[in-house]
Amino acid sequence: MTEQRRAPLPHDFHPEVQAFTVVSDDLAPGADLGPDQVYAQGNVSPHLRWEGFPEGTKSFAVTCFDPDAPTGSGFWHWVLFDIPASVTELPAGAGSGKFEGLPAGAVHVRNDYGSKDFGGAAPPAGERHRYVFTVYAVDQEKLGPGDDVSPAVVGFNLRFHTLGRAQLIGEYEAPVQG
Repeated sequence: MTEQRRAPLPHDFHPEVQAFTVVSDDLAPGADLGPDQVYAQGNVSPHLRWEGFPEGTKSFAVTCFDPDAPTGSGFWHWVLFDIPASVTELPAGAGSGKFEGLPAGAVHVRNDYGSKDFGGAAPPAGERHRYVFTVYAVDQEKLGPGDDVSPAVVGFNLRFHTLGRAQLIGEYEAPVQG
């Protein structure tokens, strides 16, 4: 097996903004994702709770990105925005299944699986990938794009409207079969 190279983290190339805190009942920083966050197992978005975001925050966005995917451009697992500023927690499953706990007005765009929801970890067998869950504090109530744009368009808009950012990184290694 060849040595796996690690890609830069997604925010390494963005302007610096105020950091704040995101925590999860389902994921500890640097720990392995649980079965619920694996595509072939539970495929459930994790619980997330955030605090300490900048004054002037008018909405939030949440993404999950795998920078280590063998695509040359990473892999978007989850892109959600227009979360009202009054919402500072998403329960497990808010981004998947029946979307229980998803706040009214929040917008999903298509992930790289092609669905408008959370898509769990699914790296190639034997590869360990990082999953970067990011909460963005946004300076607008509505970010602007509709639900028919790509994650890149959402990212472009976030680059210019992010007041602060919090991230939580988990990892997962797909077992080798046989």
